Amino acid sequence: MCDFAVGLSRQLNGSVIPSERPNHMMLEMWNPLGVVGVITAFNFPCAVLGWNACIALVCGNCVERCSNYTFDNNSYDQINWRSARKKNSLPAAIFTSFCGGAEIGQAIAKDTRIPLVSFTGSSKVGLMVQQTVSQRFGKCLLE
Repeated sequence: MCDFAVGLSRQLNGSVIPSERPNHMMLEMWNPLGVVGVITAFNFPCAVLGWNACIALVCGNCVERCSNYTFDNNSYDQINWRSARKKNSLPAAIFTSFCGGAEIGQAIAKDTRIPLVSFTGSSKVGLMVQQTVSQRFGKCLLE
């Protein structure tokens, strides 16, 4: 996933698009959102994190991740993130991980400093996340 995201990052320099107006062009610009919240399901915590976090990071965003109580925050994937961050001299704050229940997911969904929230889980909880994020005019990715 990291290799895929790095490959995509080479396309983020913007495109020059011809306009229908003579002698005019449009420039497509990619701007980071800031912080992306990733709420993962108990059954796919590492895969969902990789899919979301890798893309968010190469786009210039920081990631806040919430995983279920049943998932150990000091697991193998966390060690890999720390190792990659240190190897590339990146600040620790670009990736923050919380282990907990609904209260942490709700805090991420309500936080206006997190413009995009990705949620993977049940339809019932996804609807609650979407409604909470939409009330503050945030963006959602739901699976």
